[in-house]
Amino acid sequence: MPSHIINGGAGGKPGFRNHKNWEHEIGRLPASADQYDHQEACPRSTVDNNAMNILSEEDQSVSGRIEVEETLKLLLAGGVAGAVSKTATAPLARLTILYQVQSISSMSQTTLPLNTNVWSALRHIVRNEGFRSLWKGNGVTIIHRIPYSATNFWTYEKINEWWKEHIPSQGPLAFGDVSRRLVAGGTAGMVACTMSYPLDLVRTRLAAQRSHAYYRGITHALSSIIKEEGFKGLYRGLGATLIQVAPSLAINYAAYETTRSVWLAAKNEHAPSVGMSLACGSIAGLISSTVTFPLDLVRRRLQLQGYTRSSIVYGSYLGAFSDIVKNEGWKGLYSGILPEYYKVIPGVSIAFCTYEIMKRSLHVQTNKESR
Repeated sequence: MPSHIINGGAGGKPGFRNHKNWEHEIGRLPASADQYDHQEACPRSTVDNNAMNILSEEDQSVSGRIEVEETLKLLLAGGVAGAVSKTATAPLARLTILYQVQSISSMSQTTLPLNTNVWSALRHIVRNEGFRSLWKGNGVTIIHRIPYSATNFWTYEKINEWWKEHIPSQGPLAFGDVSRRLVAGGTAGMVACTMSYPLDLVRTRLAAQRSHAYYRGITHALSSIIKEEGFKGLYRGLGATLIQVAPSLAINYAAYETTRSVWLAAKNEHAPSVGMSLACGSIAGLISSTVTFPLDLVRRRLQLQGYTRSSIVYGSYLGAFSDIVKNEGWKGLYSGILPEYYKVIPGVSIAFCTYEIMKRSLHVQTNKESR
C-alpha cells in the first residue's frame, strides 16, 4: 500500500491521515491479487481460443483437401482400369452381343455361322466387315466405361470404408465381411449403371450393327433414339439391366475380394502381386458370369427393341425370359456364353489388376490395409 496512506503521522510514525483519504485511496487499488490474474487471464484466454479455432479450421482444410485428393485418385484408378479392360476384350464383347441378339432378324443383314467356335466367328466378322470392325462401338464403350468404372470402384470403396467404421472386419471368410462385399458391390453397380445407362444402350446398338450402319455415331444414335423413341428410349431395359448388374457386381466383388483376402492372409502379405490379382479376377469373372448370364442376355434383348423402328417383341422382363425359353429352349438363355467366358475372365482380371496397380502408383490410402 502507498506510504502516504500509512505514514501520515508526525515523525514518520505510521498511521492513517484521515478516514476519508483512506477510503478514497483504497478505492483506487485492485481488491486483491486475484484481480490481476483475472485481468491478465482474459486476454490470454481469448487469444488461445482464437488460435485453437484457426488451427481447427486449418485441420479441416487439410482434411478436406486430402479427401478430395483421395476421391480423385480412386476415380482415376477406376476409370483407367475400366478403359484398359474393355479395350483389351472389345472383340469378344462384340461377338457376345452378336450371338445374344442374332435371333432378332432386324438386327443385321447377315448372321454368324451356327455351331462354330469363337475364332471361326471372329474370322467370319473380319472377312465380312474388316479387322477394325472387331472394335466397332469401342469408342462409345470407352466413353461409357470411364465414368461407369470410376463411379463403380469409388462407390464400392466408400461403402466398404463406411461399413468398417461401424462394423469392424472380423476376417476374410467372416459372414459380416462377405456380406459387406456383396452389399457394397451390388450397390456400386446399380449407382454406376444408372448414371451411365444411356451410353450403355448406345454402345449395345452400335456394336450390334453389321454391314449396314443405321447409326452414324454416338451423337447421331442419341439424337435418333430420342427422336424416334422419346427420352424414355434412352433408358429402355434399365430395370432388366439393374436386375442383372446388381447380383453380377455383388458376386464379382465378393468373389474377388474374398479370394484376395484369403490368399494374402495365407501368404502373410499386404498387397497382391500381378499374378494374384489376375487369378482372383479370373475366378470372380467365371463365377459371376455363369450365375448372371441369362439376366444379361434378356437385358440385351430388351435394349435392342425399337432398333431401326422394329416392333416391340417383348412386353416385360419376365415375358422376355419366358419367350426365350419357349422359343429357344433353356439353352437359349446361354446363347453366347462361351465368348462371354473368353471376354469376362480376362476382362475382370485385367480390370482388378489394373486397379490394384493404379492404387499403388497413386498411393491411395482408402482401405489400404483391409478389404
